[in-house]
Amino acid sequence: MFDAPDSLTTDLQKILVDLIELHLQGKQAHWNLVGTNFRDLHLQLDDIVDSAREASDTIAERMRALDAVPDGRSDTVVASKTVPALSPGEHSTTETVDMMTTRIYAVVETMRTVHDAVDAADPSTADLLHAIIDDLEKQAWMLKSENRKA
Repeated sequence: MFDAPDSLTTDLQKILVDLIELHLQGKQAHWNLVGTNFRDLHLQLDDIVDSAREASDTIAERMRALDAVPDGRSDTVVASKTVPALSPGEHSTTETVDMMTTRIYAVVETMRTVHDAVDAADPSTADLLHAIIDDLEKQAWMLKSENRKA
């Protein structure tokens, strides 16, 4: 049986809270979106939320498979997330694209920061990170393309 080092659990917990925060902020942005291209972006935000939620479940279940205890409680997320806070109120579609793209890349940065240590401790878990990073970076590319000028 594989005995996961404490550092692996710590790194996965960092990823978990950022993914939960991305999911919550994506929903907040989804509810308070206004402006041009509203409907398409409203639906696209749901895709991002679904990706973040599925990824958080993947990480939490991996932690359980390693006999670690994931902590997704709201007070834990607030105390330890690295994703920038989302300001309250309505946000325009262009503003939301930029805000959510920044937040997706913040979560990816957390994963990239811990990746090498995770890979050294458990290459199987690192494979999960690869898939999540790939998905989130694709989501960020598709989102930021909304505001891009050729």
